[in-house]
Amino acid sequence: MLFTAFLVVQTATAVQTGQFASPRLRESSGVAVSRAHPGVLWTHNDSGDGPYLYATDLRGHDRGFLLVPGAEVTDWEDMGLGPCPPPTRAGSCVYLADTGDNLESRASVTVYAVPEPEPPTGRGDTLRTTAAPAILQLRYPDGAHDVEAIYVSPRDSALYLVSKGRSGSIGVYRVTRAEWPVRPGGAGVVTAARLQILDIFPDAGFGRWVTGAAIRPDGRLVAIRTYGEIYFFHPGVGGRLTPAREHACDVGALDEPGGGEAVDFLDDTSLVLTSEGLRGRAGTIHRVECH
Repeated sequence: MLFTAFLVVQTATAVQTGQFASPRLRESSGVAVSRAHPGVLWTHNDSGDGPYLYATDLRGHDRGFLLVPGAEVTDWEDMGLGPCPPPTRAGSCVYLADTGDNLESRASVTVYAVPEPEPPTGRGDTLRTTAAPAILQLRYPDGAHDVEAIYVSPRDSALYLVSKGRSGSIGVYRVTRAEWPVRPGGAGVVTAARLQILDIFPDAGFGRWVTGAAIRPDGRLVAIRTYGEIYFFHPGVGGRLTPAREHACDVGALDEPGGGEAVDFLDDTSLVLTSEGLRGRAGTIHRVECH
């Protein structure tokens, strides 16, 4: 069944909980809800910044930032929390996706995984670093793609990447835990497997380009957002996605000044969305429920 054929669109119940207070956070492009540190949200800038991991909360308070040593920034687009890849022994890692590719010309892209750190103590706590990241370089089997959405399944520990749709379709790609390099610095380039093409048809004029994704902590529900909609899927055998609902959730009316970029699950029934800033306006944070 095709989402774009549906006449029924579910309107979200949403409230803006805050906006980013940090003057450095101009382009929040990914968000991850910490489970180890209740109330903490992790985020990062899209481009034009160094490899920094920022701490905030639903109100957008500036809670400081940490440097990710050894990481580089071409176009960081999304993040997520999930089981750490080998050889990292920590339980949970923050995954940072340097996978943006507006021109769809990059020969390979990079994903970093760092053990979730202790949050900074406040906005003045800016001199600390995370642990050294595990580094995955990957390519796609069908050519370059602009990818702004990732998630890591707590059920199979695989990394999933969802293409934006610039090339005419929205694909889901997978890298298993076993394919990560065996040493932190990484070695070689892994070819991700293409799982499927989703029945979400890109439409730039309608804002139907994928900008973020998240998986619920129990691993049973995936949310994929565009600029104006959220789609829900059940992951099945091998991580393949099947629609969980017969309609998209409409978030197009939200005041997201620079465009809606990121999504994560706050709990089983609600989501957090973040946006980039625009023309002196700070990016926003919304709590959303799609009934």
